[in-house]
Amino acid sequence: MEKCCLFFLLPSAEPVDVLKVLDFQSSPEGVRKTTGFCTVRRGSKPDIAYRVGKRAQISAPTKQLFPGGVFPEDFSILFTIKPKTGLQSFLLSVYNQQGIQQLGVEVGRAPVFLYEDQHGKPAHEEYPLFRSINLADGKWHRVAISVEKKSVTIIVDCKKKLTRPLARSDQAVINTEGITVFGTRILDEEVFEVRLCRMVEQVRHQWKTLKKKKKVNIVPKKHNGLSG
Repeated sequence: MEKCCLFFLLPSAEPVDVLKVLDFQSSPEGVRKTTGFCTVRRGSKPDIAYRVGKRAQISAPTKQLFPGGVFPEDFSILFTIKPKTGLQSFLLSVYNQQGIQQLGVEVGRAPVFLYEDQHGKPAHEEYPLFRSINLADGKWHRVAISVEKKSVTIIVDCKKKLTRPLARSDQAVINTEGITVFGTRILDEEVFEVRLCRMVEQVRHQWKTLKKKKKVNIVPKKHNGLSG
């Protein structure tokens, strides 16, 4: 799996650079730098991506991502990704102290958004599933997942947009006392192989727009002749 960026966008705080918090820049075991989404970019260096292999075991206390100890009720997750063709596995998982998976982004042939609040809602069979989207086709994809009130929206490559209901509780809470795991789940044998590409300035622009409008604006801007 190859990746450029992985961010939480929050309505009232700066973006959370997940790759930075997880110390990708130090190239932990199973992670190496490679070519990113844009190999040529006018006025700046090419994108850097990280190839994550099966040996990677990457996690951190969730409070390192949210030092204030509060996980926002509404948020967006923005990432640029090139999964291994045909694979289906978790990109990111957030666990509480009891080892219950509260949040998960499963990418592949049919992305799934896993969410479980303090009351165990929604039920497993109600997790939002996006059957018509295939992220594991061997191509780079820019993906935004936005959670607002009781719905979740996914936007892929600035073109395809789908919204699903999220049957969570009123004032839903995600506990930050546990850990955040990258590339797999705690008990999974399969580790997701991917490339993630870094587009920090683009994400910061998104956050400034979010703060100005006081709402989540998750559609990436066009750049270098590349339209969404």
